[in-house]
Amino acid sequence: MSVMRRRALGFTGVALASALVLSGCAASETDSGSASCDVVTEVTWLNTIKIEIQEQFVAAVDEYNATNTDCVKISIIEYPQGEPFFSVATPLYEAGNAPVVMTVLQELPDMADRVMDWTGTDLAALAADGTLDKANINGKQVGIPVTAEAFGLLYNKAVLDEAGVDPTAIKTRDDLEAAFQAVEATGRSAVHFSGLWWSLGAHFTNVYHATAAAEQADRLAILDGLKAGSKDLMADPVFTNWLDTFDLLKEYSIDSASIADTDYDQGVENLGTGEVGFWFMGNWAEPNLLQTDPAGSFGVMPVPISNDASAYGNDGISVGVPFYIIIDEEQSTPEERAGAMAFISWLLTTPEGQARWSGPIENDGMNFIPVYDGFTVEPTTYMSQDIAKYIAAGKSLAWINSYYPTGLQDVYGAAAQKYYDGVSNRATFAKELAAAWAE
Repeated sequence: MSVMRRRALGFTGVALASALVLSGCAASETDSGSASCDVVTEVTWLNTIKIEIQEQFVAAVDEYNATNTDCVKISIIEYPQGEPFFSVATPLYEAGNAPVVMTVLQELPDMADRVMDWTGTDLAALAADGTLDKANINGKQVGIPVTAEAFGLLYNKAVLDEAGVDPTAIKTRDDLEAAFQAVEATGRSAVHFSGLWWSLGAHFTNVYHATAAAEQADRLAILDGLKAGSKDLMADPVFTNWLDTFDLLKEYSIDSASIADTDYDQGVENLGTGEVGFWFMGNWAEPNLLQTDPAGSFGVMPVPISNDASAYGNDGISVGVPFYIIIDEEQSTPEERAGAMAFISWLLTTPEGQARWSGPIENDGMNFIPVYDGFTVEPTTYMSQDIAKYIAAGKSLAWINSYYPTGLQDVYGAAAQKYYDGVSNRATFAKELAAAWAE
């Protein structure tokens, strides 16, 4: 049973998708069991979901292409990490070569009219409660979730054990500083605080927005206030408390942390080798950390933004859906859409596909936390177990960054990098965050 509540339903849609694909080509079984096709339907998938599991996703595609008998070939259209989605997708659409399958988040509203409606499909019905909501645009289910991810302060358990630090006992910002000092007393650096624009712009700013109010409606009202120009961030004690935590992380961060694109790899090395005790990042980094130290135990804990232990969010980690799978309907053929559905069904409902989707990284799995009913393969790593405990205890914070309009996290990230580097002060930083909504 996965960490999120499921609904038990059948898999009739998988058989239907396969039947549709077969109707699009002339196929006959060879002695080897593979299909001999007069016409092969090519299904293009834009990028590899996440750079951290690129090799594992390619391996899954290769296995499917080698073993399926549906006259379908999955092809990956690669593009550089960090390249904005629309700078890649728009030229492809304009050229009449739209990808069949894409994974998006903030872009969902802009893509809603171009993509297939998943309403009534078995895969949508298998999704865990609440995971479809963000991708339901005006009653149209424009996407289905990839996985659940969490971010907060990652930690190296061996380093914290040596320093005598219990992460579950850290309830306030002062507690966190005491933990940093305990780690430094062992001769190590306390924390790697990444200055990557996407980490600061999407994830660290989410720590403020997710803890700004206890109710979702009030949190979203703050976004409305920013858009209307009526929200004064510097008058918000949660915001200034969040800045205090920002300053604490900067103060204790290892010198090698920077805003360079290579900072992610440096963060993996610093935490994975035990040079630091903490790193602000998400569980997508766990496969990379385990490649650095396969025997290591890496967990995740909250980012305290207050010295009031009872303050909302001090005891929670951000958990949400990082990407949704969408299928083009504007330029794709019925055979291509059916082929895409068959491949996705293979990934999510068959033992072979589930082993690729949620299996361990060392076995070429993508280590995704499954959010669909019927999974028999579950991540077993230390961090995934940490995340499961927070979800089960109701200590998961919203991904308010999924409500950012397209491009906002880029502007947020640039403003946060200026503050990170000491180029701007608090007042300027607050003004730039507010101005991002006007832009």
